[in-house]
Amino acid sequence: MHRPRLESCFAAVIRARLAIVFFYAVLAVPGAWWALHVPNDSAIDRLIVKTDPDYQKTAAFHALFPEGKHAVLLLEAQDPLAPEALTALSALEKQLAAIPKLQPFSVLSVWQRLNPGAALDAAGSATIKRFARGTRLFERQGLVGDEYVGIALALAVEDGVERDALLQAVDAALATVPAHTFTRVRKVGGPYVDAWLEHETHRTTLIYMPLFGLLVVALITFLYRSWRTLLAMLLALATCVLLGVAIARPLGFGFTIVSSLVPLTVLITSTSTLVYIHSRFVDRPKEVSVESHHLFALANKFVACSASVFATAVGFAALGVSSIRPIQELGWWTAAALVVTWIVSFTLFPALQSLLRTPTGMQGQHAGRLFLVLADRIPDFTFRWRWPLVSGAALLWIAGTVSLFGLPGYLAPMQLEVDALDYIDPTVAVYQDTRFFEAKISGLSTGELWIKTPPGGVTAPATIAALDSVAQRIEREAGVGSVVGLPTLLRFRRYAAGLGDALPQDPAQLAQAAAELETLLLQEPAFARFVDLGTLADTHLTVIGGPGGEAGYRTLGETIRTIWDQEQARLPGLKDCTLQLVGQGLLQAKIASHLVPTLVESFVITAGVIFVAFLLVFRSGAARVMAMVPSLFAILTMFFVMRLCGMALNVATILIASTVLGASENDQIHFFYHFQEKRRSESIGVALSHTLRVSGQAIFYATLINAAGFLALALSPLPPMRQFGVIASSAFMLSMIADFTALPASLWLLRRFIRQSPAD
Repeated sequence: MHRPRLESCFAAVIRARLAIVFFYAVLAVPGAWWALHVPNDSAIDRLIVKTDPDYQKTAAFHALFPEGKHAVLLLEAQDPLAPEALTALSALEKQLAAIPKLQPFSVLSVWQRLNPGAALDAAGSATIKRFARGTRLFERQGLVGDEYVGIALALAVEDGVERDALLQAVDAALATVPAHTFTRVRKVGGPYVDAWLEHETHRTTLIYMPLFGLLVVALITFLYRSWRTLLAMLLALATCVLLGVAIARPLGFGFTIVSSLVPLTVLITSTSTLVYIHSRFVDRPKEVSVESHHLFALANKFVACSASVFATAVGFAALGVSSIRPIQELGWWTAAALVVTWIVSFTLFPALQSLLRTPTGMQGQHAGRLFLVLADRIPDFTFRWRWPLVSGAALLWIAGTVSLFGLPGYLAPMQLEVDALDYIDPTVAVYQDTRFFEAKISGLSTGELWIKTPPGGVTAPATIAALDSVAQRIEREAGVGSVVGLPTLLRFRRYAAGLGDALPQDPAQLAQAAAELETLLLQEPAFARFVDLGTLADTHLTVIGGPGGEAGYRTLGETIRTIWDQEQARLPGLKDCTLQLVGQGLLQAKIASHLVPTLVESFVITAGVIFVAFLLVFRSGAARVMAMVPSLFAILTMFFVMRLCGMALNVATILIASTVLGASENDQIHFFYHFQEKRRSESIGVALSHTLRVSGQAIFYATLINAAGFLALALSPLPPMRQFGVIASSAFMLSMIADFTALPASLWLLRRFIRQSPAD
């Protein structure tokens, strides 16, 4: 669009300024309601997109066997089965059992059910110890250890609100236990991990938003020295963030462990855009009227600001290719929010500038003089040192690439993190308690073996015996804590009846146990959770623990398949049965496999679309390539730093490439836009000086906004978010340094290909 036509459009916007302000004021009401009702779900097990085949299989499995929520309380004592400890444990279990939607289970509750009214004196304690330690069944489930006794909790909750209420009720019951009875109470399980993640994710937003708000106020006050300008910017920024967050509601998105980045990104991008627009506006020649210059400034910055917002939006939209659900939703949500930001920046903000009569010519004079000096000196400096500057940047590029992808035979690719505990501060109790429990039972991650039999086949004696054989073989694999299913429950029942903890080998006794099972399925909820009662054709074995990591889980899956095939060929009870691997463990393993493709695919898409955008904005082929130099330099250098610091890729740090490329390209777009204003008729040196005079200060402060905004995440209690904040902030600063050094040096080296003129 030509500048006169743009100025006509903006003249219409300014004439309608009252109507525009009124429109946004009305829109803010439903926007506030939507923003306040965006759901929150930070659970790690929601990471896979709903279209993934393994997710769909797991969802179908959970339709038959609802996943439920489970936790464990570990009560530590020198002798956890002493009379005093057992008395306190019994009283605690009674309180827990009285809590609606909560079902406790322990060694003691099993014993008391078999021996109602049994005394918990010294003799009773000795009997319970023999009962608890006479089999490994209780130990494998984490219900008893040398220094603790455990209470398993089943929570029948629908959402995070119910879960938090139940956990608070559990804490209230624990508070009644005499302090001297147990030396420590450890709280373990998914409900505690999810509650901590959701709470701290919300707290992260409450930490960085006020900090960034103070930064914005200080920066605008320093730059423009005007309360009118401050008010115009704050109203525009508040509108961008409000509507940017609210748009999640109609799109069906919710806050997750990473989407707290959305309001931060919107705030940072919109602030940068407004600084670019207003910096051009305040730079008014004395002989030009405010009204005319206002239209000129808006038209002059429209292409560059539109391209820069588009580049940032594309950087996030490219994350939509990810198979990791929070990252996919983060990408689309942020892209949509940035479109809103662009609209507000060129409608509401000009209207507020006009209504509030924001002054011109009020930039900080000291900072302005400094940038004038730099504008004169940087071209000569970068020409003199062009080879060292470009060579140094190239070496860091190579180091970053090798750090990320590794070097076959010498260096492995960067480590991947998918364990939920990797997102929790190691100093907090929920992390330490969970790691303690994992060490006792070989991990907490679970996988499900979904077994389909002919109708009614689940309770067949041969099938039960065959499933028990499969379970015991899997339990012998390295790292597996236990395998729980119908055979396990039958073994528990036989042990409680004094018949040993193994299923009977005699066919008649096995047939009797199978016949009893059909009755137990109707009477005992624990048994019913492992069978589809409608057809008696579906059951499952839960594998607890494992070797960990994507490779470890894949290896375990292959081993389970081999065991199944061998047992199916050997045992008639499995002849017509089928096996599917489903569950959280499988999905977490897939998350790891999707991290690097997410990084590479989204980065390639971002770079490709930005390159096409540059093709439309800049006619010079070399300029299109050079515009990406600072961003690529910063991104790859930070992967090199991550490798040196031992940081891993996770659902937060995987976002660095697309985020930094999309956001930092703003600076390069403005740089090249003004560079080509002069390059059409002047030399490289003159064009560089003009660029730095017009956009150097705005680039510096826009980068400061980006870097400081993301650095606020360093205060987050979530380790990945802290890492992302520090790395992204550092990358923005590196990109800015490259804007003023490596980029001009590259332009000098390629000056023959960048619209060479006779002046050269």
